Amino acid sequence: MVFSSMTFVPLFLPLVLLLYYSTKHPNIRNGVLLAFSLLFYAWGEPKWILVMLLTVTVNYLCGLLIDHSQSKIQRTASMVLGVSLSLGFLVYFKYFGFFSDIATSLLGIENTFRKPVLPIGISFYTFQVLTYTVDVYRGKVPVQKSYGKLLMYVSFFPQLIAGPIVNYTDIAPSLGVRQESWEEVYQGFTRFFIGLAKKVLLANTCGVVTDKLTGLDTLSVAGSWLIIIAYAFQIYFDFSGYSDMAIGMGHMFGFHFFENFNYPYISKSITEFWRRWHISLGTFFRDYVYIPLGGNRVSTGKHIRNILIVWILTGFWHGASWNFIVWGTYYGILLLAEKFLLQSLKKKLPDVINTATTLLLVLIGWVFFYYEDLSTGLHHLGVMFGFSNAPLSDPWTVYYFKHNIVFLAVAALACYPWKQLLQKLPCQKALATTAVWLKPLVVTALFLLSMAMVITQSYNPFLYFRF
Repeated sequence: MVFSSMTFVPLFLPLVLLLYYSTKHPNIRNGVLLAFSLLFYAWGEPKWILVMLLTVTVNYLCGLLIDHSQSKIQRTASMVLGVSLSLGFLVYFKYFGFFSDIATSLLGIENTFRKPVLPIGISFYTFQVLTYTVDVYRGKVPVQKSYGKLLMYVSFFPQLIAGPIVNYTDIAPSLGVRQESWEEVYQGFTRFFIGLAKKVLLANTCGVVTDKLTGLDTLSVAGSWLIIIAYAFQIYFDFSGYSDMAIGMGHMFGFHFFENFNYPYISKSITEFWRRWHISLGTFFRDYVYIPLGGNRVSTGKHIRNILIVWILTGFWHGASWNFIVWGTYYGILLLAEKFLLQSLKKKLPDVINTATTLLLVLIGWVFFYYEDLSTGLHHLGVMFGFSNAPLSDPWTVYYFKHNIVFLAVAALACYPWKQLLQKLPCQKALATTAVWLKPLVVTALFLLSMAMVITQSYNPFLYFRF
């Protein structure tokens, strides 16, 4: 079940809200959320709910053992058990086939291993439950003695299958009693409708352009650039739209999730880009990998090692394929270059040059991300920069550009934080007054237009479901 579907928007979500607000008892409200979260996850693949339940159960028990253990050895053993089992499931389902391909290729034998189907959301909920076990071990948060509350934290349907990754420490107080209000519900619906519009109106439209041009027999220079630009818009509005909807639904039920995207395409450096893109994933790797390795408080050599480890893992987290490892390594090298070689140069350059350079590097990165076959991706890059005999343009590229130029222009404009700009204008008070009554009308119009598109569109995937 996806958020932008006729099952979820007019049926599932209203029913949850109706039952949730029909009672004021915190435990019953939690029970409603837990029941619908499990139903939401089981909707597509019921059998995989057992993996999630086992992961939560083991970490719940390990948390209790950590809390009751008297020695550090026992506490450490309990933490390692919970982390190892959780990562073990993730490695088996997501990476065992990849490693078996490598092993059989090196040994020169046939690979008879049948790759398992990847349970939806396992990459996200695994990281979430790890934050609980590790932070209980660190003493940052009290052990959760209610199994139901821990299960609700992990399985909460708004952020279960595609994030944002919610740190247990940040949400633990809200698992008991929450202060819901109609103002927050209104804010939640507004954020949800904006996210829905991002997904349905922009991401899906750009996705059609990407898929159609990728399927052509001949790739032109203009076509190669249009593909990757449209894909950059698609993946941003797809994932940030999903995050907006998740954050909005959190508000509806009294939860406050941190932002996951902050206009990344206006960044003036790769470092800034990754402070703005998929913020929850970057925060996880910083807190649970980079800092434990020593962060930047080590020798230069180890600092470089730490950065490369984090970014290779970041790439590998996205998928068991060499292109994701190359993509992560690519960003690790760029970040190292910025940190140790280019800092002084970038300070001297105008912001517009730094932003344009950063955007170009990000687009190159999306080529590695988009093509699982590395040779195809390298060929695409060669066409983009003229290292091939490809024609400059082609009729289909011209056709799709002309027919989607309005959507592409709106997508480009939507990548900029106009609200921040308007707040600096002399007439900001008048604009703020106008926005009070204009915003509900615009958001309602976006919702109605989005639902009309949901009804008529056949193309409606969520890209990050496969991660």
